[in-house]
Amino acid sequence: SVNQPPKDDFDWVVEVGFKPGVTDNVGRTAKEALEMKCNLRLGKSEGIYTSKKYLISGKINQGEVERITKGMLGNELIERFEIGDAESCRLRGNSFFVPRVMEEGEIGTEMIPMEISDQALVELSRRRTLALNLDEMKAIKHYLLDEDHLKKRGKKGLDSQITDVELESLAQTWSEHCKHKIFNGVIEYVDEEGNRVIINSLYDTYIKGATEKIRRDLGERDYCLSVFKDNAGVIRFNEDWSLVFKVETHNTPSALDPYGGALTGIVGVNRDVLGTGKGARLIFNTDVFCFASPDYSKPLPPRLLHPRRIYEGVREGVEHGGNKSGIPTVNGGVVFDECYLGKPLVYCGTGGIMPSTIRGKPTHLKKVGAGDLIVMTGGRIGKDGIHGATFSSEELHGESPTSAVQIGDPITQKKMADFLLTARDLGLYHAITDNGAGGLSSSVGEMAQDCGGCVLNLEKAPLKYSGLNPWEILLSEAQERMTLAVGSDKIGQLLTLSEKMGVETKVIGSFTDSGYFHILWAGKTVAFLEMDFLHNGLPGLRMKAEWKKKEHPEPTFGDPPDLTDALKKVLSRWNICSKESMIRQYDHEVQGGSVVKPLVGAMNDGPGDAAVLRPLLDSMEGVIVSNGICPRYSDIDTYHMMTAAIDEALRNLICVGGDLNVAAGLDNFCWPDPIESEKNPDGRYKLAQLVRANMALYDYTTFMGIPCISGKDSMKNDFRIKGVKISIHPTVLFSLMGKIEDIRLAVTMDAKQPGDLVYVAGETRDEMGGSEYFAMHGFTGNNVPKVDVGKAKERYQAISRATKEGLIASCHDCSEGGLGVALAETAFAGGYGMEVDLRKVPAAGVRRNDVLLFSESQSRFVLTVRQDNKERFEELMKKTAFAEAGMIIVSNKFKIIGLKGTVIIETDGDTLKNVWQQPLN
Repeated sequence: SVNQPPKDDFDWVVEVGFKPGVTDNVGRTAKEALEMKCNLRLGKSEGIYTSKKYLISGKINQGEVERITKGMLGNELIERFEIGDAESCRLRGNSFFVPRVMEEGEIGTEMIPMEISDQALVELSRRRTLALNLDEMKAIKHYLLDEDHLKKRGKKGLDSQITDVELESLAQTWSEHCKHKIFNGVIEYVDEEGNRVIINSLYDTYIKGATEKIRRDLGERDYCLSVFKDNAGVIRFNEDWSLVFKVETHNTPSALDPYGGALTGIVGVNRDVLGTGKGARLIFNTDVFCFASPDYSKPLPPRLLHPRRIYEGVREGVEHGGNKSGIPTVNGGVVFDECYLGKPLVYCGTGGIMPSTIRGKPTHLKKVGAGDLIVMTGGRIGKDGIHGATFSSEELHGESPTSAVQIGDPITQKKMADFLLTARDLGLYHAITDNGAGGLSSSVGEMAQDCGGCVLNLEKAPLKYSGLNPWEILLSEAQERMTLAVGSDKIGQLLTLSEKMGVETKVIGSFTDSGYFHILWAGKTVAFLEMDFLHNGLPGLRMKAEWKKKEHPEPTFGDPPDLTDALKKVLSRWNICSKESMIRQYDHEVQGGSVVKPLVGAMNDGPGDAAVLRPLLDSMEGVIVSNGICPRYSDIDTYHMMTAAIDEALRNLICVGGDLNVAAGLDNFCWPDPIESEKNPDGRYKLAQLVRANMALYDYTTFMGIPCISGKDSMKNDFRIKGVKISIHPTVLFSLMGKIEDIRLAVTMDAKQPGDLVYVAGETRDEMGGSEYFAMHGFTGNNVPKVDVGKAKERYQAISRATKEGLIASCHDCSEGGLGVALAETAFAGGYGMEVDLRKVPAAGVRRNDVLLFSESQSRFVLTVRQDNKERFEELMKKTAFAEAGMIIVSNKFKIIGLKGTVIIETDGDTLKNVWQQPLN
């Protein structure tokens, strides 16, 4: 309809549209279409804007309409609302909104005195959202008073006062988000026996140290090409191709605006892979989310959104970011726990592939040279994303800035990616990186380390709208932008290609060997910082950690004679039930390379363990993507949480046909604040939890020979407003990317045919601590699952050999919910029944049926094997704990015999499948 409501029968109308300056993807696309179709160009004062109108009928007042609007229909951070009754709507026509206009303030650079008291320095950091502590602020103060540096500053028109551009650049560069201060600090760790250890950098000691040891042990078999020094890790796929993998988090923005936060999370990590080496083609996405329960019913603390709204917003954001970019989402997971009410965790990962060499040069290497031009390509700079890096480096509180929220534009980014890969193949740039956290400040500042300096002209940077201050232009994290280092002999060719492919590209400065980070605005110096101080002047943190094991109550309920109802309840728990309703929103078929999909089985609705894809459609070589995450175990011991997460990722990889020969890991730590303070009195304990998790990562990866090639940490995942504090469980997502030589040997988890034998590999122990079964009864417990890496490695190698010989019909790992869930899922995913005798299952110290069924002991599998493969399979498995425990049957009956020889579960697959599918569908 035009200039009138589309309906007459309503009582209230609500119109929701973006605030001025917020990215409006639909409006931008409509503008481009109009200009193309009508062969015209809209002027600066002309535009197309989108909004949504809701017509509401009912006997409610305006206050109730406002509650509905703010609670369900829009987000006050990025959207504005207009509310009216039916009569006002008819009088005003089709839209309440006038065209959106950015309010323009005075543009300039502020000079900030630093010769102030310690208290004033702390207040300055708080007021400007710098997230710098007193020692860091004092380091900046003392730097500005250095006589030699003052003389050089004087020649550029600066003095002992710092410009806002310089202060904001230092805060971004020194942020926890960018410098990983906790992981790189010095920690005095005291264990439970009182032993004291000084750890100089968790990262260097346990993560980087583990990978260095593994690479030395691999020798000539080392498949790592680039680790820990680029936007993502790179490994060898074959002689002609390399694989790239990165996982990022976007937790804090997603707490404020789930859609925009998650959308920028996925398109941002896409750019990480696109900006690794000389640039990789993007071939898959993987996403893992941690939310509070969708049925949360308690009063919400101030500023928090309901978990259901966060769930839907994050799901939609990742859907739009991935699907519209033409990248398949092949793997992921969802964890529910009330601790994620304050901050959800949004892990977004991307993999890519690139030729091992282009024009005779290795693609995983890049180098910026003095004299190279600084070129920005892609989207324009806006006010969105200001303070993203520093805002993500502290807890969420009442003064957290709304300007940190961004909205990505996947279509603009797709055009940019196509342009950059073409330019890469033509050799038109020397180096590339993403304008992610910190925008140009980060990308140019990091690239300039190669050559030793830069000169950046901010007035040359293309803007979405006028009115931005110089420091905002430098630090804006507005999306879809990359920075290139381009030789002067190639710039003409690059700009011509850019115009041809419809991607805006601008020269905004040059790289130098001056030793200075030199920023200009309209010919005037607004920042002049030594490169060494910018990147190495940060004072190191010194922290204390003390480990004391906590004890939790143990349940005393009996062992029920019939566990049918218990199995149904476990299958319907949020962390175990089907995620099909979310998975179906994502395109996992685009590019045509997916082999093992997220959903598998007779009806394509069973829970796949890992993804297998074929990145080169003329080859049978495949890539495996898996992950592991076990945050509930952190309440007992983060050492065993960490080993369990890595073990789960490796089990999933083994399940589909992978092996230990080519498997590379990514560690993504999300932690509550681990620094002891008045507002965080248990900081020493939380830091000790972090230490133990890192120790576990070193122990497990070095034993298994799995190098970590990249990773990320996100600290301060806490919420604090008006006396309410919510902290997450210490949470680690461990992701694996492996290789399968022949995708035709890939295995799925669903039972394949009646008569196949059911095997259980791995020993079940009384390890119910942190289990879903205990949680269902309101307990945590103490006996957390512990990984026996020696036995696990032997078992994994045996299963890999059996897979390569084609002996395994199906393979499914035992994780959340234990053996009972794995058996049920195997049966109903295949559409068959199953009979199992628990007396035959390998176990140690287990005397109860519910413990045997629901213990989450690690390194275990449910496998099905054709009877004619029985002898060879058992021969390969003879050195590890395994047993034939049952059979696949024609009927849909699911029957389990208990330890005393009586039937403890008897139902049918359809019933089990229904209770498993129902909660989120």
